[in-house]
Amino acid sequence: MQTTEKVMDTAVTATSEAGGTIMNSLGGFFNSIQEGVGQYGLKIVGGIVALIIGLWIVKIIMKAIKKAFDKSKVDSTLKPFLVTLVGFLLKVLLFISIAGIVGIPTATFAALLAAVGLAIGGAFNGSLGHMAAGVMLLIFKPFKVGDLIETGGKLGFVKEISVFVTILETFQNKTEIIPNGAITSGTITNLTMIGNLRVDMPFGIQYGTNIENAKQIVMDVLKADENVMKTPEPRVAVNNLGANGVELLALPYATCDNYWDVYWDTRQKIVEALGKASYDAPLPQRIVTMKS
Repeated sequence: MQTTEKVMDTAVTATSEAGGTIMNSLGGFFNSIQEGVGQYGLKIVGGIVALIIGLWIVKIIMKAIKKAFDKSKVDSTLKPFLVTLVGFLLKVLLFISIAGIVGIPTATFAALLAAVGLAIGGAFNGSLGHMAAGVMLLIFKPFKVGDLIETGGKLGFVKEISVFVTILETFQNKTEIIPNGAITSGTITNLTMIGNLRVDMPFGIQYGTNIENAKQIVMDVLKADENVMKTPEPRVAVNNLGANGVELLALPYATCDNYWDVYWDTRQKIVEALGKASYDAPLPQRIVTMKS
C-alpha cells in the first residue's frame, strides 16, 4: 500500500511540475507577445498615421508642382513626364521614411525595394522598353505636343507624351493610345515641323480643250480661297497625259488645321468652276475605223 501511495505521490508531483512548466512557458509566450505589441504596436500605428498624412502632403506638393509647371516655360512635352517622375520619387522617399518610423533599417528597406524593383522589371520587360522609348522621344524630340504626326498608320494631333504611351487625337475625334516602343521602332511623319502642307489634287480635262484656260480657272479658285496659303504660292501643272484626257494637278498649300478644308472644299470649288466653264470630265474614248 505504501509503495502504491508513493508511486501515486510521485506521479502527482511530476504532473504538477509538468503543468507548472507548461503554464510558465505559455505565460512567457504571452508576455513576449504583449511586450512585442507594446513595443511595436505604437510604431505600426504611427507608421500608418504617417503614411496617411504623407500621402496627403505629397498630393498637395504635386498640385503645387503642376501649377508651377503651368506658369513656367517648361516644354509642354516634358511636363507629364516630369510630374510623373517627381510623384514617384516623393512616394519612394515617403515609404523609406515610414520604414524608419516602424523600425525597419533604412538600408535593409532600400535593398528590399531594389529587389522588388528588379522583380517588377523582369515581369514588365516590355513596359520598360516603352519607358526607354519615351525617354528617347523626350530627348530627341521628333515631335512635340500639338504636332500633327502620322505613325503606325495613325494620323492625329499629339495630345500627350507620357512615360509609356503617346496619345493622339485624330480628325474623327478618336483618341489613339500608342505605346512609345511602337512609335520609335517605326516611321514617324511629322506634318507640322515645316509649318504647312501641300494638298495634291488631280483633275482631268478632255483632249482638244484649252489647257491654259483650264489652269487659269483653277488658279483663280485657289487664289480666292481663304484657306489656301498665299506663301508658298499655289501652282497648277500638267501631271499626266492619260488614255482619255489630260490630267492636271492643283498644288495649293495649307496649314495643318485647314488641311482637310482645302482637301474637300477647295476640290469641290474647282469642279464647280470647271463645270461652269463647260469643261467636261474625260470619258473613255475609242477610235473606230471603217474599212471599205
